[in-house]
Amino acid sequence: MHGLINRAIQCFVTDAYGPEKWLEATRMAELDFVEFEAMMVYDDAVTPRILDAIAQVLDRPRDEMMEDLGTYLVSHPTVEALRRLLRFGGVTFVEFLQSLDDLPDRARLAVSDLHLPRIELREHAPNHFSLVCDCPVEGYGHVMMGILRAMADDYGALALLEHQGGGQGTEVISISLIETEFAEGRVFDLGARAG
Repeated sequence: MHGLINRAIQCFVTDAYGPEKWLEATRMAELDFVEFEAMMVYDDAVTPRILDAIAQVLDRPRDEMMEDLGTYLVSHPTVEALRRLLRFGGVTFVEFLQSLDDLPDRARLAVSDLHLPRIELREHAPNHFSLVCDCPVEGYGHVMMGILRAMADDYGALALLEHQGGGQGTEVISISLIETEFAEGRVFDLGARAG
């Protein structure tokens, strides 16, 4: 698993729960290090091990914790770059949804050796979709649920999301768009501001 993904998990825990919880999780997962390097590649078995340890340390169901991770990835100021990458998918929430199939390719433009799982949006009726996610790590669909919830808020849309489970390496999320302009969305500028 790419270190950028593992590093994002580390940042989520330290930003949301503090460095002590992260250190406790690394001990529980029996890692021989305490920090992930963003540009390294780690054995695929490390990620599920650390996710299980985090859920245990936080005393939370892993699926809920992973959904919170997805929300964090879009809404926390330290990971603003991901929000920007996602917002380039479209002006409206529906355009954003329709661009999700291209997300793994867009991520590779930013980081050439980052391979995100394949995701496929299916439209069943106007404003009703399902997102099929390949899941190299069990619960990846829950991370996508958190991302979708945060992005709906970002666009000011009201959407109902339901994780419909999965099997054979995929998970499915049902998306019902209730209102596209439910609230005022967050401001988004194409040009990044120097700070």
